[in-house]
Amino acid sequence: MPARFLQQQFKRNNQYFLNNIDNDDTWRMFRILAEFVEGFDTLSSIGCPAVSIFGSARTPEEHENYKITRAIAARLSENGYGIITGGGPGIMEAANRGASDVQGISIGLNIDLPFEQHSNPYVNLPMDFRYFFVRKVMFIKYSMAFICIPGGFGTLDELFESLTLIQTHKIKPFPIILVGSSFWTGLVDWIKEQLVNTGTIDKADLLLFEILDDVDDIVAFIRRTVIL
Repeated sequence: MPARFLQQQFKRNNQYFLNNIDNDDTWRMFRILAEFVEGFDTLSSIGCPAVSIFGSARTPEEHENYKITRAIAARLSENGYGIITGGGPGIMEAANRGASDVQGISIGLNIDLPFEQHSNPYVNLPMDFRYFFVRKVMFIKYSMAFICIPGGFGTLDELFESLTLIQTHKIKPFPIILVGSSFWTGLVDWIKEQLVNTGTIDKADLLLFEILDDVDDIVAFIRRTVIL
């Protein structure tokens, strides 16, 4: 990494919540606790099993991934499931929009970012978070399944954290669906070749997720594995 880039980043340290030494860490704990309390109180009252849908914030409305996400969310909502997203644009908007199309429960766990993230208009239960780790606890605690549409680092982060928690028996196993075989197959092939073949994970760990393409198959899989 170029030294000039690192110097620029160090000069900007004051914008980072957890790196700012001018802040009092003791008082920050109250802000963190407040986010946990608000999240637990709000999401514990939704009254139905919920499915989290992840994907790129940069996916435009005309993209096929946007359309299939909207369809998946609508179908799941029609079958009695709440939809949880990160509350932002792109795939998150598509999922909230699908739920909103059929008057379903459309939850958005928005994160305060210096760029890109803004709440989409299709959320009917919005929440705002300052800390990623608090927000991620809410996804894990109140979702009965994860659906991962093609996305970037954030999507991969949610995917691998959920797989790690299941693999290490920190949470009860739940369905994890990767939508789009053309997007995910290369990653799964790498996992097989570099992780399974070198013994860093077990072959059985590949059973922790499913790759599906069809809306009907995705909804049927959720309905079989997440009982209302």
